[in-house]
Amino acid sequence: MAFATVFAAQATLAKVTTISVEADLSRGLHAFSIVGLPDKAVEEAWDRISAAIKNSGFTSPKSKNHKVVLSLAPADVKKSGTIFDVPMALAYLLAADEIYFEPAGKLFLGELSLDGKVRAIPGTIAIAREMKHLGFKELYIPAESAAEAALIKDIFVYPFTHLNQLLDHIDKKRSCPVKISPAISRKTNESSTTENETTFNDIRGNLQAKRMLEIAAAGGHHCALWGPPGTGKTMLARAFHNLLPDLSSEESLEIMSIYSVHGFNSSFKNRPPFRSPHHTASYSAILGSGWPARAGELTLAHHGVLFLDEFPEFNRQVLESLREPIEEGVVRISRSGGTITLPANIILIVAFNPCPCGYFGSTKKECTCSIQERRRYERRLSGPIVDRIDLWTIVQEVEYELLTHENTSYDMVSLQKRIIRAREIQKQRLSKLGHSGNKNVDLTSRDITNLPMDTAAKKYLLPYQKSYHFLREHITK
Repeated sequence: MAFATVFAAQATLAKVTTISVEADLSRGLHAFSIVGLPDKAVEEAWDRISAAIKNSGFTSPKSKNHKVVLSLAPADVKKSGTIFDVPMALAYLLAADEIYFEPAGKLFLGELSLDGKVRAIPGTIAIAREMKHLGFKELYIPAESAAEAALIKDIFVYPFTHLNQLLDHIDKKRSCPVKISPAISRKTNESSTTENETTFNDIRGNLQAKRMLEIAAAGGHHCALWGPPGTGKTMLARAFHNLLPDLSSEESLEIMSIYSVHGFNSSFKNRPPFRSPHHTASYSAILGSGWPARAGELTLAHHGVLFLDEFPEFNRQVLESLREPIEEGVVRISRSGGTITLPANIILIVAFNPCPCGYFGSTKKECTCSIQERRRYERRLSGPIVDRIDLWTIVQEVEYELLTHENTSYDMVSLQKRIIRAREIQKQRLSKLGHSGNKNVDLTSRDITNLPMDTAAKKYLLPYQKSYHFLREHITK
């Protein structure tokens, strides 16, 4: 009997960990065990592995009189999921001298079905991104998961659909090996907008709100839309998403890694994500939770937009928990097992009504709220949260004549080009300071001091500063 080691990996939001799958076979009555903090899915793997090996043309491990111990190292890291089926099967076959190959530099992942076929697994792009740093050059994964992993350069991704197909490629004992061709990246760029998406051309009136959103898109600022129901606050927020420039390749891969780890659709997209959770969403759903941590809406909206409609209706704990993430761009989750930092570089857009019934100050319908009800509603937004939202505007009711006669034609292409140009200027400005950011929102007080404004600029901005403080005071009191 013998010993063998095959390499796998496990991806979480915190990091990618290399897992050494060790197999030890010794004489005796048949027995089997998996050690190394496996969860239930890993513990059940032996039945899947035994059936897959038998249906791939080998003798079933359960019919042999030997003791089998599979160890997943490091032993202090919790192992979860079904991605270790393939490496455990290979480790057993290698230790039993049924096959022979050199495991060094190769990483194996995959879930086995009873007939030896393999199923798709999550987190492959996150693992592929880290492979170069971990010292691996070849990644063997199920064919269904190979397309996203192939986006990573300088590694070879070998897709397979059956355990026998993998063995035909790597097993040096086979007289007629059949080599697997590496997967080729099929990255596709999406257009900036699609026919079904909302744009400014679909929204009548509210030129002030549109101008504010253009400024927010250029500088990456958080903003608030305040006004009665039916004035277009939600449409404006959704149209805002189309103003944002396309993501860089690195930003896209970072987002894909986050979605892939959670098993979400992670097909390549160069558009920023847009997340709009319901106001009943829990604290954990917004910030993330668990150990290992799962991403909340803040992390799923990384490099994109988080839109919180009916903002004061969210749970008070949720509202107050937004303070640090929207200012620092990260979420820190502390548990007994340690602290995990998750990315949350977002643009926050909030929308809310002036009172519980929504019609305070409306010219079309009378407000039915008492003074006490309005005050309780206003107190749901604390000063620190209000202070972290940079831009505020009132979304006014649009008259019928304006809805039917206004020329709302917007040159969206020119508008997007202006925003891209503004971001280029901001990036150049920050690079002169040795700053890693690329938008105005990344400026610190020290940066602003080092980039003083001339007199003309101060004179131009002064009335806007006064109107901003007046507007925010009017909205929140």
